[in-house]
Amino acid sequence: MSTKESTDRGVAVEVRGLRKSFNGQMVLKGIDLKIAAGEIFVIMGPSGAGKSVLLKHMIGLETPDQGEVLIEGIPVQGAHVMDRFRLAMIFQSGALLNSLTVGENVGLYLREHRSKPPREIDLIVREKLDLVGLKGVEDRYPNELSGGMKKRVAIARGLVIEPQLLLYDEPTSELDPISAVTIAEEILNLNRRIHATSVVVTHDRDLAFGVADRIAIIDEGKIVLVGSPDEVKANPNSVVQRFITADFRKEKPTL
Repeated sequence: MSTKESTDRGVAVEVRGLRKSFNGQMVLKGIDLKIAAGEIFVIMGPSGAGKSVLLKHMIGLETPDQGEVLIEGIPVQGAHVMDRFRLAMIFQSGALLNSLTVGENVGLYLREHRSKPPREIDLIVREKLDLVGLKGVEDRYPNELSGGMKKRVAIARGLVIEPQLLLYDEPTSELDPISAVTIAEEILNLNRRIHATSVVVTHDRDLAFGVADRIAIIDEGKIVLVGSPDEVKANPNSVVQRFITADFRKEKPTL
């Protein structure tokens, strides 16, 4: 299957028996997941549960100690998988280059790979920025943007390759509530428009329940539950309920 043959659909992802340790500490303890093509799949859990490490395995940034990740049945660590499928990751920090304009950041991949002429790249950059609600900001620099705008620029940069799998690592972290809602709306809108499979790692309960087709709860490197938002809310598992109902505003420090 070539890239051209698979232009307008998302891809299925399967995680089988994934284990990963760092410095002798086991972070992922046998993860099994199946993510359907085109769905918004949220991986939710507390800090340190292994969410971001799992996400990095899905795009091949980490190599498992045991197990594997498959995209359409092909191992991510296998030869040529990155040539066969278009994968984009939106990093938690945004990872924008402050020395480049917004337009230069968004078009960087296309320019480095010289896959299209400059005029066409400029058109693609404007189109993707417009898609995330940032029309006309091409000549601004990242330090002139709000946190929410930077996140959307990072999403636009991922969109230039017309991704089939779009991975978001804590997309609402460090954002005010209004900006967080905007990012949630962008994730939903993009899923409808480009039909990519979206995997969202977050500890933001509002984001998770607002965008997910299905949610996986991960805790201490293990999957506790996979289900629809309603199924997760109704599940009596104490680990699940403790996480999704915690109200930190009511907690008082012990003096």
